[in-house]
Amino acid sequence: MVRFESVGLRYGRAGGRDAAPEVLRDISFVLPEGAFCWLRGPSGAGKTSLLRLLYLAVLPTSGRLTLLGADIGRTPRRTLPRLRRRIGVVFQDFRLLPHLTAFENVALPLRLAGRPEAQVRADVTELLRWVGLARKLNTVPDELSGGEQQRVAIARAVIARPSLLLADEPTGNMDEAQAERLMVLLRELNRLGTTVIVATHNDTMVNRYPAASLRLDHGRLVREA
Repeated sequence: MVRFESVGLRYGRAGGRDAAPEVLRDISFVLPEGAFCWLRGPSGAGKTSLLRLLYLAVLPTSGRLTLLGADIGRTPRRTLPRLRRRIGVVFQDFRLLPHLTAFENVALPLRLAGRPEAQVRADVTELLRWVGLARKLNTVPDELSGGEQQRVAIARAVIARPSLLLADEPTGNMDEAQAERLMVLLRELNRLGTTVIVATHNDTMVNRYPAASLRLDHGRLVREA
């Protein structure tokens, strides 16, 4: 599912005296299909950059990345959007479309995939009900709290049953009860076959749900458990 082989990432120029420093260096690990993995490390360790590689927002500047069966360095750029559609992402800043309601934000991936409208309505309504937003279907993001926006972002990421789900601090704006509810959802998706990677500072949640763990520090993988 995911293989990093001596992967490095550098933003900006790659050579010369003004070259930007590497934000990730010599990263190597393998995650099998159906894995659940915590991504940990202090702020600035490189967790978000690693996630950006995983959802193909950036490409490695060194090493080899294999994702969803594709060698990314040898994959034509025109085919990358098809790979991205198999990846669900929960962004730390939500990235909801401000002019769309909660329902429409969550429905968007299904509509882009051409699902029948009756199925879209049933699936989106049920998922928003499950995350506690049944009364907020027609509410735009600016009228939602931070925690509510987070739950909409999570629902949008999982609605199409992605092969790979990436979450960047998904419990950051949630109370304990909602965080537990989210973990039940993530673990159920994982049980059904989705590979899940969660970046977090929430040690309580990590201890409560033991799983494989990757730890970054200053752009290097310092521990793999």
